[in-house]
Amino acid sequence: MNNYSKELKMNRQIKAVSLISGGLDSLLSSKLLLDQDIHVEGINFFTGFCIEGHTHAIRKQKNNKQKRNNALWVAEQLGIKLHIIDVIEEYRSVLLNPKHGYGKNMNPCLDCKGFMVKKAKQWMAKHSFDFIITGEVVGQRPMSQRRETMPIIQAESGAYDLLLRPLCAKHLPETKAEIEGWVDRTKLLDFSGRSRKPQMALAKRYGFEDYATPAGGCCFLTDKQYSNKLVDMWQSRGNREYQLDDLMMLKIGRHIRPSPRFKMIIAREEGEVKFLEGYRNQYANLHPISCNGPLSLIDGKPNQQDLTIAAKILARYSQGREQDSVDVKVKLDSGITQTLSVKPFSSDEIKKEWMI
Repeated sequence: MNNYSKELKMNRQIKAVSLISGGLDSLLSSKLLLDQDIHVEGINFFTGFCIEGHTHAIRKQKNNKQKRNNALWVAEQLGIKLHIIDVIEEYRSVLLNPKHGYGKNMNPCLDCKGFMVKKAKQWMAKHSFDFIITGEVVGQRPMSQRRETMPIIQAESGAYDLLLRPLCAKHLPETKAEIEGWVDRTKLLDFSGRSRKPQMALAKRYGFEDYATPAGGCCFLTDKQYSNKLVDMWQSRGNREYQLDDLMMLKIGRHIRPSPRFKMIIAREEGEVKFLEGYRNQYANLHPISCNGPLSLIDGKPNQQDLTIAAKILARYSQGREQDSVDVKVKLDSGITQTLSVKPFSSDEIKKEWMI
């Protein structure tokens, strides 16, 4: 430790900003630094594709389990401040033009991590923090957490040696925090690979319970079904524009495209019905009136034949699916309404290729 570092440590507490996704890794990496008397504050970037928050609150599934935002839960467990920052507009270029391409689905993981570390570095400088920490582990993820890609994140974000990865630090070159003696490298870890057993054992030692599924991820872009819906939306519109409402809609309901002209979004349960109700004035919609059944929104420009097909599909998901006829009320986005009496499709008549 040089004289400047000694003086810095004597005059004020060293401060680190931690990227908090809500997963186990960011929880543990932050805890390791707190145990070394580092002042840690969390930062969470909202891209619009985050799994946290909205969807958990909308759906009624697992009513016996308390709904929560896992990033906020992590901050609460650690007793630290969490800064949630909206980066939806800035994130567009990361998603649409990733320098390093996509992963298995529409996930630009390497570009995404570099973007977030860059934003954290800007926040760090503005708020007079000293370095950045993440929960990354060498070899844990195939795109952004490989030994050869970790330096790319440091370089392209501009963070360089200001980025510390406490869970796998002993596999990596020393960072400024270690060189300057702000952090004791011997107390950092040497985790590697895809197994989460070491993290789970460490969590048990710390007494952390009910944490988010260790390998669950925090982004819908890693999900095949969500990625398919996103690509389908772009293809149907002829461009890759999107708004936050579009991204939310892709997270909700069954998405069925019987024709290039339109897509149905059918609520699967009560929570989704209530959510879709808020969009009834923006979309054409239909719901059964002769029996109980879900609400469906129509995205696109269906013709009359399309509406009949849509009514038959919706009737299949209603409680009148075994009846000879179901009355379905249709309201077009022009405000015009009509009632169609249709025979519900059988499950075999709903073509597999219609399901997005």
